[in-house]
Amino acid sequence: QRWTTARSRWRTRRVERRGRVVKFAATFAVNVAGVVLACNAGLAWGANALPTGAAPPSIKAPRQGFVAPAAGSYELPVIQAPTNGRVLDLDGRVHELAEYTRGKVTLLSFMYTYCVDPIGCPLAYKTLAAVRERVLAQASLAREVRFVSLSFDPVNDTPDAMKLYGGPLASPASPMRWHFLTTRSVAELKPMLDDLGQDVTVQLGADGQPTRVFNHMLKLFLLDAEGRVREIYSTAFLMPDVLFNDILTLSLASRRGG
Repeated sequence: QRWTTARSRWRTRRVERRGRVVKFAATFAVNVAGVVLACNAGLAWGANALPTGAAPPSIKAPRQGFVAPAAGSYELPVIQAPTNGRVLDLDGRVHELAEYTRGKVTLLSFMYTYCVDPIGCPLAYKTLAAVRERVLAQASLAREVRFVSLSFDPVNDTPDAMKLYGGPLASPASPMRWHFLTTRSVAELKPMLDDLGQDVTVQLGADGQPTRVFNHMLKLFLLDAEGRVREIYSTAFLMPDVLFNDILTLSLASRRGG
């Protein structure tokens, strides 16, 4: 009951915000363009290691003080229409985002490869990796699900940087491929972020110049096979039990024609 009430309040607040999504400030494009162009791929915290001798960030996952309701015992109504735009795959080829958000249940996240905020991208990565293992344990479900991570930073996160970050998870040979995507420019990224209400700004240094730190609210988007948003997870509900049961709930509904 506590889980249902808390999640209902979160959903209500989220739906209310849909009408007042904060747009990318015009300065964002300028700031990103001013970020150092050379991507130090060694800073990636993902399937690959941190720089030699560096300790990984201390990730503090939210404490789950409730039992997640059984998959299929509840519904996840449509809360946002599909979005689309142009993205780059790991080989630098241009695709429509819809190719990665339709046809399967999709967990879509936004990130940047060198983020070390313990309650940011590393937490999302750790949670998604745990959920992925659960999905893989059910072969039929794994065929219905995909993960997609799209970079906030088209300047530094080139296709090569995303390939390094994704490692074996991004391989076509992976039993459940995780797609790591970027874009050609902020101008092509911005409309997709705006559509989904994913806010982000570039942090400025003491000298007023843009740094390589992005301030953003951590969000993961659960999409149905038509690309519609069915749930949005903030840090408070970024728990493997919750995400996995929601994925299975959408899968069960799809099998029933719902």
